[in-house]
Amino acid sequence: MHNFHPSIIREYDIRGIIDETLNTTDALAIGRAFGTIVRRGGGSKVAVGYDGRTSSPDLAAAIIKGLRASGVTAYAVGLGPTPMLYFAAYTLPVDGGIMITGSHNPGNHNGFKLVHNRQAFFGAQIQQIDDLARTGDLESGEGDLIEHPIFDDYIKRLLEEVSFDKDDFKVVWDAGNGAAGDAMVALTNALPGKHTLLFADIDGSFPNHHPDPTVPENLVDLQKAIAEQKADLGIAFDGDGDRIGVVDEEGEILWGDQIMLFLAKGVLRDLPGATIIADVKASQILFSEVEKAGGNPVMWKTGHSHIKSKMIELDAPFAGEMSAHLFFADRYYGYDDALYAAVRVLNLIAEEGISLAEFRKSLPQAVNTPELRFECDETRKFAVVEEVAARLASANADVVSVDGVRVNTADGWWLLRASNTQAVLVARCEASTDAGLQRLKDQLASQLSLSQVDMPSQR
Repeated sequence: MHNFHPSIIREYDIRGIIDETLNTTDALAIGRAFGTIVRRGGGSKVAVGYDGRTSSPDLAAAIIKGLRASGVTAYAVGLGPTPMLYFAAYTLPVDGGIMITGSHNPGNHNGFKLVHNRQAFFGAQIQQIDDLARTGDLESGEGDLIEHPIFDDYIKRLLEEVSFDKDDFKVVWDAGNGAAGDAMVALTNALPGKHTLLFADIDGSFPNHHPDPTVPENLVDLQKAIAEQKADLGIAFDGDGDRIGVVDEEGEILWGDQIMLFLAKGVLRDLPGATIIADVKASQILFSEVEKAGGNPVMWKTGHSHIKSKMIELDAPFAGEMSAHLFFADRYYGYDDALYAAVRVLNLIAEEGISLAEFRKSLPQAVNTPELRFECDETRKFAVVEEVAARLASANADVVSVDGVRVNTADGWWLLRASNTQAVLVARCEASTDAGLQRLKDQLASQLSLSQVDMPSQR
């Protein structure tokens, strides 16, 4: 029987701080419990991959030990980005996969992303791991270990998607010393054009900048290199390679919903009328422009596991989140892969003959806040959203309630939701004018005040 630190069991994955809330004993227990779930579901094989953090090899060894002790055969696929593990889970004769990764979190953090029967493993399923470990209701056995490096096959699959042939393409790439580094090198070595690589060495201490491309400060090096190289664009990756950052030739950042819209138009060109899914934090411009392009836009819950599940339900070929998780089921497997998304971006620029700056400038203009995140106790965060929702319902407000409350007004919209992974509330506002944005922020602040919560400060 094993008890986990209560903070590490999350909605979408398992994450903690090494030697404070997470250690190899925990990893062993996770392997035993997940192996038990796989066996009781009729399976017997699980792929295991790991990122470049210094703690990851030991955690991977413990996971494998736990899987084998549950009677499951472990396929060790090696060091690489999270999408490489997903690729293994979809293409090898396995029943699940475990990726050891701290994603974009600090270097002393680590965790586990899980796949079962080629579907996201989250929510109550992750809670089941906690329950099985705590009660000791586990399968036992002597599973095998199969060393099965899959890096070369993964790169080969990415290259199968390349359709552009622009020898004059200039692209700057930044792996931020994350787990996508080796794959970035191998991919770009085989691409047409001139490619400048930044921080490709995998180093779990992240000595140059933090690998989170949604934070503008982390893209400064990329922007400088684009200017120096007079490059056509820049591409960045997060710590485990499942989220992308894109900077145009003028050094301007394209945010997650703008990248989504660019790619969605390409998908809709080939699949007219297709369903395109985006999370509740995305701009209204995305949903409106997808509809104008002949698509069926669907707004859904934030969280990569929620999005993947909704894609399967609606048979959607493409989906994404404001955080720049991008999911292609069109010619791909339906999971979030930033390296694959990068290839699709390059293909589309070449096919359409339009630069990213031209695309960005063609979009309707809007003013918005950044994503506002502010602390709220776990015991209060969902209750606050429920209180706001009740008041809005009494006022007959126009509310989308798939994930928190997204309130539509004549000025635009504002969002309030509780994070599923942290003790925080998340808010965002978007309007067509500065005056309208201020009115939306005032409405948000008023609702928060009624629930004894202060309006978050803005960056």
